[in-house]
Amino acid sequence: MPRLYIDEYTSALRSKIVCVACREGILRDYFRDIIADIKFLTRQGIVTILYHNMPNRFANQKLFKELEERLPETQVARVSPEFDFYRQVTDRENQAHKLVFIERKALMDPRGRVINAITTEEVRSSLRDARELITNVNFKGALERICSQIDAGHYDRVHIVPAGKYTIKHELFTIEGHGSLIANNYTESFQPMGVEGDMRLVDGILKLYRHEGFLKPRTKQYLREQRDNFYVTLIDDIVVGCVEKKVVDPITVEIAALAISTKFRNQRVGVFMVKAFMEKMRRQSFSRFISLTNNPRLQQLLQRLGFEPCRWPEFKARQALSPDVAMFIHSQPSQ
Repeated sequence: MPRLYIDEYTSALRSKIVCVACREGILRDYFRDIIADIKFLTRQGIVTILYHNMPNRFANQKLFKELEERLPETQVARVSPEFDFYRQVTDRENQAHKLVFIERKALMDPRGRVINAITTEEVRSSLRDARELITNVNFKGALERICSQIDAGHYDRVHIVPAGKYTIKHELFTIEGHGSLIANNYTESFQPMGVEGDMRLVDGILKLYRHEGFLKPRTKQYLREQRDNFYVTLIDDIVVGCVEKKVVDPITVEIAALAISTKFRNQRVGVFMVKAFMEKMRRQSFSRFISLTNNPRLQQLLQRLGFEPCRWPEFKARQALSPDVAMFIHSQPSQ
């Protein structure tokens, strides 16, 4: 089960509006799970709205009453089942921070993998492209409407999450995420690793990479001891990536422990982080940068940024510590 970072994510969501939208069939099938997740949100001080389209029939009155009794702090809004559910929901709110659609499954790519994060431009490209990125045929009609509302600024973030136990909790309070995030206005900031909460998130992100076999273990004690050498990238005031500074010689610094939350891979966060790190190090008088990795994604990123494979003799001692790991170097001055 994914680890929850309740304090860290709550600090970024408290007092903001999170809308949950769920069609009748899914709401019936996962009624208890959805109520439990929404109650969890309200306990964190998050403003919640639940949209559903259950018909106003006598047989549903018991469910209506239970929603009212179990979710006293949540605005429960019924939309007409006679019209398009997604259009009605997206037309109702203009200032919500997050809109969460609970569906049968998240957005999927042709290989059957969950699409963690995607921009409206990428969504529209997929809808036009014969080589489709998104394979959710039954949901495609709603995606264009969702993208239009995001572009208009009506929502900051739209999440498509698969129905199930803890589904909203795992989407909003874990570094892995659980569904798909659609958004445009990712604003990254880069800064030294700060409070204990930042350290916990960095520890969680590094463990993901360690399990994938691309990073050596770093204990929490190591993070505390090396706190001044770690930097983080934040989106929505939440740590989504980290990098470690390792001084090699007076002009060379190693870009180490570069890792990104699963939610934000393939969204150019890595490019931002490497560039921001290099700029900060240049202000500290470093002019050469090395990085050792066997991660194919990171190798491609580094080479796009002007890094080249390296076997320089002056770095022989460093290479000997990781003999089977490829080394890359960037020695050109800032443009």
